[in-house]
Amino acid sequence: MGAPDRRYAIGSRPARPAGEAPVMRVRSASDPAPGRPENEDVVFRIGPLVGVLDGATVPEGFDTGCVHGPAWYVRHLAARIGLAIAARPAATLMSSLAAAILAVRADHGGTCDLDHPGTPSSTVCLLRESGDRVDYLVLCDSPLVLDTDRGIEVVTDDRLADAVADLRRSAAALPDGETDPATRFRRATTVQRTRMNRTHGYWAAASDPDAAYHALTGTLPLRGPGALRRAALLSDGASCAVDQFGLFDWAGLLEVLTVAGPEGLIDRVRAAERDHPERLRRRKRTDDASVVLCEFAPPA
Repeated sequence: MGAPDRRYAIGSRPARPAGEAPVMRVRSASDPAPGRPENEDVVFRIGPLVGVLDGATVPEGFDTGCVHGPAWYVRHLAARIGLAIAARPAATLMSSLAAAILAVRADHGGTCDLDHPGTPSSTVCLLRESGDRVDYLVLCDSPLVLDTDRGIEVVTDDRLADAVADLRRSAAALPDGETDPATRFRRATTVQRTRMNRTHGYWAAASDPDAAYHALTGTLPLRGPGALRRAALLSDGASCAVDQFGLFDWAGLLEVLTVAGPEGLIDRVRAAERDHPERLRRRKRTDDASVVLCEFAPPA
């Protein structure tokens, strides 16, 4: 399996002059999939920290060993991340996430089988402003789009996509008698669950705090060469505008967000889901969609 951290650089701009650190302005939106009663995504801002969490939907007929669902899990994880960072502001995002996952284990109250392969889980995409720099963390398939004077970079964790692609190849090789799509889906989902938080699988926030130390992390300056200008945190229900529907490239996505706001991007995704469902690589026709846009402007 190849390196999970894939970055794409597009264009460049003059560097922001050194001086007082810019101010972070945040806009966000989160929209449940049409027809679904509960949003399994969460967007949040807690002081200098912003985040997007995307809970893993449980397919119908599958057990989780847990009395709580994905929406409960992402809400508790977001709160616990904020508390962990408030308690230890100098800690890394990795260690804060690990502490939060451990705390959510306790929130289950001993009523759940947290070793069950279907235990509630979530992607994590975080960005934290810290003086003249920002730190970021990406775990599983909620990408982060960064606009600096060196161009646009996309930080994306492809390990889940690689695992799913491998499972699809394996399903294609099943015996001729096993052609029922539902049977194939059930088999693939069962195997996928066994690959979560495994060395040759993929990593997500669930019940094992060690997963946090497999996240993709980095730091960017807010002044001088390579200074960050804008950042977009996305659940895959929003990033599909680029990587599935091809409505625009990543630079175009940032421009839509800047002009029309996060709600404008989600509106375009909903229209594409209605008009071009054949382009989706996921089993669901619609998905929860969440966006956080951070813009770093000079102080007034």
